[in-house]
Amino acid sequence: MGTFCSVIKFENLQELKRLCHWGPIIALGVIAICSTMAMIDSVLWYWPLHTTGGSVNFIMLINWTVMIVYNYFNAMFTGPGFVPRGWKPENPQDSMYLQYCKVCQAYKAPRSHHCRKCNRCIMKMDHHCPWINNCCGHQNHASFTLFLLLVPLGCIHAAFIFVMTMYTQLYNRLSFGWNTVKIDMSAARRDPLPIIPFGLAAFAATLFALGLALGTTIAVGMLFFIQIKIILRNKTSIESWIEEKAKDRIQYYQLDEVFVFPYDLGSKWKNFKQVFTWSGVPEGDGLEWPTRKDCHPYSLTREQLKQKADKRVRSVRYKVIEDYSGACCPLNRGIKTFFTSPCTEEPRIQLQKGELILATRGLRYWLYGDKILDDSFVEGTSRIRGWFPRNCVEKCPCDGESDPTPEGEKKNR
Repeated sequence: MGTFCSVIKFENLQELKRLCHWGPIIALGVIAICSTMAMIDSVLWYWPLHTTGGSVNFIMLINWTVMIVYNYFNAMFTGPGFVPRGWKPENPQDSMYLQYCKVCQAYKAPRSHHCRKCNRCIMKMDHHCPWINNCCGHQNHASFTLFLLLVPLGCIHAAFIFVMTMYTQLYNRLSFGWNTVKIDMSAARRDPLPIIPFGLAAFAATLFALGLALGTTIAVGMLFFIQIKIILRNKTSIESWIEEKAKDRIQYYQLDEVFVFPYDLGSKWKNFKQVFTWSGVPEGDGLEWPTRKDCHPYSLTREQLKQKADKRVRSVRYKVIEDYSGACCPLNRGIKTFFTSPCTEEPRIQLQKGELILATRGLRYWLYGDKILDDSFVEGTSRIRGWFPRNCVEKCPCDGESDPTPEGEKKNR
């Protein structure tokens, strides 16, 4: 209740501008269409309210909608939590393990990262989500994950209503051999018949809503699976990438060490409770975190500093072998590239054959990095940053340089 009150305070009304964005507009549009069509189909054509089952069904549909919208707005307006401007560790000596953010004029607390969209350092930042037009972080991680859970469940219920509505209404109208299917139709019996007939427009609207519900179930269900997987390991999406880069660094230099993620408490239940609590307020203040007994409190931040200092691990140079238009979902780059396009507002880089790219991270079919405009890029000046497909570039030893990858190092040796 306290969280809800914090949402409607007058000083937070300016946050309503977050709704004026394509992400919330599409998300709320899908919720409205699926919920409205499911209720209309239930009341008019499938399960009437004068039956006990119909009443329970209708209440459940309303319940899904309320819980989904509540957690959605909670994730959007509560926000992820920002590192206070000018923040410094209590022990001045600990600042040597932390990065300094020039924009926020403060040290980056453990597990925090600067978001270019929000223009603030986010506590325990997971990612910037365009669908809520906000970051997912320490304070709203639970609400965001609950939203990802409730949406597929609500859509599955709605999809069932849509399928049964079309089946019951077309059962005696079309001769596709459906009359041989033995299904008890007593729950959908109309006596008298519905006031509004199930016409072509209703069929088209129901079919469209069914497509939205099924597509949303698959897409959001996959996102929920990814989120709950990293939550049970007490990680974030960014920290998973940092851990992967740490293993690459150790492999590259063939070091006799093992990187241990410091925030995994060794129990999935303990990790789960770091995000989900009965009060709805996550544990901790977002600035200090419990760590494993065998890890330094700043193990992860020290690893980040190592990766930042080591440019060969932090970035890999690529040469463009095919032109790329900068399209968000390019059809001409292959089906896998098209369907795995990063779901982010970060831009795509338009590439021309022969250009050089410095990649800092990537997915299976996409890379993220900076276009090298001139030699001054090495010192950190002019650059164009964004995503581009893997299959339009290739790793290169440029100007006599060796391939900056573990495989390339072995080859050069």
